[in-house]
Amino acid sequence: MIALSSGTARGPLRDRGNDLYETPECATLALLRVEQLPKRIWEPACGRGAIVRVLRAHGHEVLASDLIDYGDPTCFYRRDFLLEHKLPKCCECILTNPPFSLAEEFVEHALELCPYVIMLLRLAFLESERRSHILDTGSLARIHVFRRRLPMMHRDGWTGPKTSSAMAFAWFVWDRGHIGPATINRVSASQMPPIPDLEAAR
Repeated sequence: MIALSSGTARGPLRDRGNDLYETPECATLALLRVEQLPKRIWEPACGRGAIVRVLRAHGHEVLASDLIDYGDPTCFYRRDFLLEHKLPKCCECILTNPPFSLAEEFVEHALELCPYVIMLLRLAFLESERRSHILDTGSLARIHVFRRRLPMMHRDGWTGPKTSSAMAFAWFVWDRGHIGPATINRVSASQMPPIPDLEAAR
């Protein structure tokens, strides 16, 4: 079970609302091609499990949590990541697509808890002077930039017209053991076929 901290100055996520944009399967597959991920991973903004399903299908043990209950019995719902104060036992990596409005807070808090942090973020995350304390300290090791725009990630429950993405994304990798500038790597999200739907094939 994940432990919650107490006495934090951060407001609970229940006061900030739902901010779910499901990660395209191709984005996680691209990450698996360029990062040697550890066996046990914590996905603290799992939503409906888009990242979790891909990682588990490739042999990883994923502890999945989220504030909102999306009904997956394999996930720990009603858990506020920004109020967690301890890395779950045996987890070696925090990996997620954080809520857009809380990306900086998620990165900062993840780095307090874990030496190996991977986040799917807008490429524009690099541009802020305010984020220098998490971008320029030497632990940002790699930035895997997608050569082409990912499929549009629409807000969960969106019923309007589906559009193509106008935003560039990248996987940002922080490694506490890294020293020096980050390397930038261009990756493709279209080199590997999707995971077969085993249920449909039965």
